[in-house]
Amino acid sequence: MDGSGIVTFDSVPDGDVINFGIGQPSPDLLPVKLIQEATADFLEKAHPLELNYGERQGDSRFRQSLADFLSRHYETPVTAESLIVSGGNSQALDFVCSQFSQPGDTIFIEEPSYFLAHRIFADHGLNVVGIPMDRDGMRMDVLEEQLERHRPALLYTIPSYHNPCGVTLNAERRRQLARLSREHDFVVVADEVYQLLHYYDTPPPLAMGTLLDEGKVLSLGSFSKIMAPGLRLGWIQGSKSLMERILACGVVNSGGSFNHFTSQVMRHALDLGLQQAMVDHLRAAYRRRVDAMDDTLREEIGEAARWDKPLGGYFFWLQLREGANTMQLKEQATKHGTGLQPGPIFSHENGFPNFIRLSFAHYRRDQIRDGVKRLGALLR
Repeated sequence: MDGSGIVTFDSVPDGDVINFGIGQPSPDLLPVKLIQEATADFLEKAHPLELNYGERQGDSRFRQSLADFLSRHYETPVTAESLIVSGGNSQALDFVCSQFSQPGDTIFIEEPSYFLAHRIFADHGLNVVGIPMDRDGMRMDVLEEQLERHRPALLYTIPSYHNPCGVTLNAERRRQLARLSREHDFVVVADEVYQLLHYYDTPPPLAMGTLLDEGKVLSLGSFSKIMAPGLRLGWIQGSKSLMERILACGVVNSGGSFNHFTSQVMRHALDLGLQQAMVDHLRAAYRRRVDAMDDTLREEIGEAARWDKPLGGYFFWLQLREGANTMQLKEQATKHGTGLQPGPIFSHENGFPNFIRLSFAHYRRDQIRDGVKRLGALLR
């Protein structure tokens, strides 16, 4: 927890506290044996050169294995040439801001949005303009109005199973967003970390990574949510012109591929089918956790809040009664052995005072039920 009381990645669950503010996988879902198997397979076959600096764009064999994996999930061809290896989505977002913006530039973001991304934008001296959302994602009518007033360098979006809202930008709006990026000369930075985490029978969202020819789009993907965050491995997908701009930067020319060793391990995990098995396992586990949280919310909180059951991702987004102060509720929840993230931290305008975000990813179903019961005692 940092000085503001916000749960960050330095936070460790405290004893009996069931903290739904933690947006991380639970320890029982971290695949130690799977990583051991992939690492052993790699090291058994490794050439010494594979421990040297890697290609600037990332190991070509890993990128091909990743492209094949994404092609199956996106149901459209993904090429190895369109991929650059990253150190995870946070590093990729910081990297993209460095390459495609300057201090004083404007960035459009969804309102609300991922709270720790706000800090990255502040680090780069960017002026943030929020675009409101509805149940179909970012509102394109407001975006077009703002494009008449501003000339953004970047637009940051979490199009699939949004953090914190859980909503998904529909296909029509995705194509419209890509078109607007070309017409108004800004780069769409699509944080697609939850793209593969869909849990029910509805078709998966159209990946922004499939729209590279329709606009100035960069898709950021990561193994953090589909394998393990500690790998610190991901990818940037983009058109040839955007890739060339990234590959020309000094840090890539000096250090070569990001996280080269781990990408070799993950190449073997992909080729052995271990990554697909992990995705299947996570989808089933998280679906059960979504159901457990939704059912218990209905039983314990009922009409004290409104929410839509998420179809993927990590989060429930609850609207409480008008006048509720969720910053104070967070403090009260901690005293009652549970936790949440209050709505205002996701807003650069200090909005959403009566909203809370709950993550179902970090706890087993029995813990989820117990934690929601504790929260319900505060809200009823």
